[in-house]
Amino acid sequence: MSLSLIGIIFVQGYWINNTVENNEEQFSYNAKQILISVSNKIQYREFEEMYAPLREILDSIDDLDSKTLRQSLNISIDNTARTFAYANGILEEDYKLFSSFINFNIDTVKLKNILNRNADISAEENNSVSHQKSKTKLDRIKELTDLQRKDYEIVIGEIASLIPIHRRVQKKEIEYLLRKELEERDIKVDYEYAIYSNALATRVRSDDFSWDYPTTYAVPLFLNEEGASKYQLYVNFTGKKRYVLSTIKSMAILSIIFTLIIVIAYSSALSQLMQQRQISQIKTDFINNMTHELKTPIATINLALDSIKNPKISGDPEKVQRYMNMIREENKRMHAQVENVLRISQLEKNELNIKKERQDLHDIIEDAVTHVSLIVENREGYIKPHLGALKSMILANDSHMTNVVVNMLDNAVKYSEGSPKIDIYTENVKNSIVLKIRDQGVGMSKIAQKKIFEKFFREHTGDLHNVKGHGLGLTYVKRIIDDHHGQIWVESERGKGSTFIIKLPLIS
Repeated sequence: MSLSLIGIIFVQGYWINNTVENNEEQFSYNAKQILISVSNKIQYREFEEMYAPLREILDSIDDLDSKTLRQSLNISIDNTARTFAYANGILEEDYKLFSSFINFNIDTVKLKNILNRNADISAEENNSVSHQKSKTKLDRIKELTDLQRKDYEIVIGEIASLIPIHRRVQKKEIEYLLRKELEERDIKVDYEYAIYSNALATRVRSDDFSWDYPTTYAVPLFLNEEGASKYQLYVNFTGKKRYVLSTIKSMAILSIIFTLIIVIAYSSALSQLMQQRQISQIKTDFINNMTHELKTPIATINLALDSIKNPKISGDPEKVQRYMNMIREENKRMHAQVENVLRISQLEKNELNIKKERQDLHDIIEDAVTHVSLIVENREGYIKPHLGALKSMILANDSHMTNVVVNMLDNAVKYSEGSPKIDIYTENVKNSIVLKIRDQGVGMSKIAQKKIFEKFFREHTGDLHNVKGHGLGLTYVKRIIDDHHGQIWVESERGKGSTFIIKLPLIS
């Protein structure tokens, strides 16, 4: 199942990554098509604007030479106003050729060939002056054959190459065309642009253009007859990554959400399985410990009863009384074990009626010490109270609070390998009294400190059962302290003993 979940996550990640890559490729394709379209429109616009004055010159001069053409071009184009009509407004700029025409050597032979090729068309147009004037510039361009148009493009390209690039194309024109192409493809992305001439920057560029931006696309501008150009239009699509991610955002979010639901459900099931396994193990340990705890007194009682039945023993009242006392003590021991389990069950069901009264914690401590003092003395240890709290009145149940202290003292005795050495401290902290029970026993691990108050928990000691119990004593202590609105925690270090700390609210 874990492998299936990992496989699902891997497939989802692969799908998202593959979709992003495909969308990036599609964006790159669209970006290149946009730039090609913008480049073609700019070049076609220039051809349209320069075709009319050049055609008029060629039609009006019979004996054409380079000098005459230069003069005519200067006069004609100098007196022509260039107008761009777009959907969002009109842009105008006076268009003047520089004196570069002085040194421009125009191929008049090629132009004469063009004239000869167009002789028939020119003759027909000259015979009808009114028809000639009625034709628009666009109509006359459409009448050109592919070969005628190609020849005009070559000549116009040679002439236009002498004009500075910032006069051949304007920033607003590039911005308009880019914006229009992006809108037609429904691509919402920011961009920066620039025109370079043989890797050198020109004046035609946006303010924030960067040459080395990772998503920069380029296309040649104003191609010559050989398909080469000294100008390149560069465009940075600065919002490419954001746009690509936005195209799959909804599907990716849904995919991630569903995957997370599967992961959470699987984790929850796995956690519950681990908890059930842990509970099962704890219950097994509890049954084993409980069985061990009950087998000893039962065996002792059986032996005592068998001994009493012996004629030699039954005739000795002193020995009979001794065995009877042994049976009584072992019976009390079994009763205490069962009672402890029942108390925990009642606490969980909130059936234990704990009546609280005004009590002196110091008196409760002294009473609890008397319950274990004989055992401690028998093991040649000590219990030393250091009752330093000036205020010790609390609202508590005398019986249950005494059991709490006895349980903690009993644990201190159990987990002391040699002679038990136990110190009891009390002190006042603001409106509370703090009780500390410190032993010098075996201590416990960090993991045990976190789980010590859980039901049935006992720190594993391998196959050794030198410490009796079933893991309910401290659970009972924690429940009683919580019911008294107090706090309990432990500080311990392996091999250096433990300190149990109880904090209870004072009353006046």
